Amino acid sequence: MSERLQPGDTAPAFTLSDADGKHVSLADHLGRKVIVYFYPAALTPGCTKQACDFTDNLDLLAGAGYDVIGISPDKPEKLGKFRDKESLRVTLLADPEKETLAAYGAFGEKTMYGRTVTGVIRSTVIVDEQGKVERALYNVRATGHVAKLIKDLGV
Repeated sequence: MSERLQPGDTAPAFTLSDADGKHVSLADHLGRKVIVYFYPAALTPGCTKQACDFTDNLDLLAGAGYDVIGISPDKPEKLGKFRDKESLRVTLLADPEKETLAAYGAFGEKTMYGRTVTGVIRSTVIVDEQGKVERALYNVRATGHVAKLIKDLGV
């Protein structure tokens, strides 16, 4: 089980490929707040709902100084299909080795349909302008999460 991050921790650095194969690093966003959210799989109902909610609220979040990055174990090609099919505007990054997922505590044992399985734990980590963890939320729900997040952040 990977360690969960706590407020005040330094957010683990990452450089991953986006849907077009371009490298994106957390360091590219220093000086802005970043909402890094982890989801199990592109093109699935819950993950689509969550990604669409972030896209629908992207202007509001960006206006409040937040960048949004979604990370899943999918390959860049699948992320490209997901982005195009759903007209997503959030940055989607591929972590097929699950190293970043594990570093953020977003991969490990979870309960699904009453069984314990190993997989992606739907999580959201808010990283401040200096690269420190402001909030770390684990086992979030796909539906309604973005609205709750906006309310909690006071955006």
